[in-house]
Amino acid sequence: MQVRTRHTPSYGVARLMLAPGEPVRVESGSMLATSYGVTVESRAQGGFFKSLARSALGGESFYVSTYTAPQQGGWVDVAPTLPGDLNVLELDGRVGWCVTKGCWLASASTVQVETQWGGFQNLFGGEGGFLTRLSGHGSAVVACYGALDVVTLQPGEYITIDTGHVVAYADTVQSQLRQMNQGVAQSLKSGEGLVFDFAGPGQVLTQTRNPRGLVGWLRANGLGPRS
Repeated sequence: MQVRTRHTPSYGVARLMLAPGEPVRVESGSMLATSYGVTVESRAQGGFFKSLARSALGGESFYVSTYTAPQQGGWVDVAPTLPGDLNVLELDGRVGWCVTKGCWLASASTVQVETQWGGFQNLFGGEGGFLTRLSGHGSAVVACYGALDVVTLQPGEYITIDTGHVVAYADTVQSQLRQMNQGVAQSLKSGEGLVFDFAGPGQVLTQTRNPRGLVGWLRANGLGPRS
């Protein structure tokens, strides 16, 4: 599979170029268009209980769609729900990636897509207790809300990132979740809640906009659902 992106960085679309008979896994609902003759099958990824956890706790779709090219080859266009940039991860079989809620878009059939428990702290942080873990060989496409920044950490180098701005990180990176300020009162005053501390070596992908901020703005202006 080869990936060609267009309309980046604001309204990214990825075209997945497939060899004859080649399949590709796509997040349910992300397909924009396909060449004629491409077939699709949607099924629970990793079985019923893993798919249920992925949907209910990870914030992802219960089903994953597999598109397969006909004998002459073909393509599939995919696009995320929110406007923003795309990034293509090239997995080499050695370094895996952890992808946060709503950011995985598609990957080659040679890439393993698993649901990984990120701990109760992540769940309380509002990002979902489960992460999508990618491993194996091949290309994977992740999406972000807003522009994408790639932070490359050297061994022993640290960075602190708000949970809502984390897109993905290599599994060579160490991470911990903590409260930005001591005490609830201080968090309310600053508007900051939980953050991730990352330690290198490895890369962390971040997004310049926070989906939670969009939801809050819509609610404040009477444009979104109220809980």
